[in-house]
Amino acid sequence: MSVPYETAAYEPHDSPVTPEEHLARLLGRALNSFELPDEAIRRLDCALAHDGSLHSAHHSAGLHRETYRHTWLLADGSALTLWELVHNTAPGSEPQHEVYVDEEELRAATTRLPLPPDTPDFELPVAVQLSPVPTPRHAYAAEDSADHARRLLRRAENVDRPGVDTAALLATASGHQITQAFGRPCRAGRAGLGFSLYEHAFLLRDGDEVSLWEVEHTATPDGRHMCEVYASEDAAREAMERRAAQLY
Repeated sequence: MSVPYETAAYEPHDSPVTPEEHLARLLGRALNSFELPDEAIRRLDCALAHDGSLHSAHHSAGLHRETYRHTWLLADGSALTLWELVHNTAPGSEPQHEVYVDEEELRAATTRLPLPPDTPDFELPVAVQLSPVPTPRHAYAAEDSADHARRLLRRAENVDRPGVDTAALLATASGHQITQAFGRPCRAGRAGLGFSLYEHAFLLRDGDEVSLWEVEHTATPDGRHMCEVYASEDAAREAMERRAAQLY
C-alpha cells in the first residue's frame, strides 16, 4: 500500500545531487536550521556521500507527519545523521520542515504536534529501514592520497601490476592508510633475504574503499631491493612464494 506523502523534495538514490547540495537543501527548507550546533555543520563540510530515507509516517484526518533520516559519510570514516520532521498543523496547510541532530529531539518535537488520537482505520504507520552506511575498515588520513597512489603504482616493477583503470579510480582518493600485513610466513631461500607486505587502503570520494598490496623484497639476482604491487592480498602472497621459490 502506498503512503500519501509528498516526495517531490526528495531525490532518488541515483540522483547526481552532491552531499553538499543535499545538506544545503535540507537546511534551506528547515525552519529551525539555525538551532543546529556549529560543530555538526563543520563536520558535514567534509561529507563524501549522502543517504536518506523515510523513517516513519502518520496520516489521519487531513493531518500528516513524516520523519526522514539523512546520513552523511565523512572523510574521517565516521557518519553523521540529521533527522527531518515534515508536518502540517491544519488540514490542507503547507508542509513545514524541521531538522534535529538526534532522535530524542525528534521524538520530543513529534509529541508537540497537534495530531488527533490514533485512529487505526485511517492511520498508515510506516517504518522503512535505512540501508546502513558502511563503516570504513580503516582510519584514513587525508594527505595527498591521490598522489600517494600515483607514486606507489609508478615504483612497482612487476608487469602484472594494476593498470590505468586502477590509476584513474585512485585519482579520486580522498584518504589513505598504510599498514603492514602479517599472516602466513613466506619461506626464505637464502640468508638475508627479506619480504615485507603492506596494504595501502584508499578511501574514494563516493565512500568506496580500494586496497593495493605492496610487496617489498630482495629476492633479486643481485640482492637489490624491489617493489611489486598487486590488486589483492592473495596475488601478493602468491608472488612472494614464487619469488622465494626461484632462489632454491
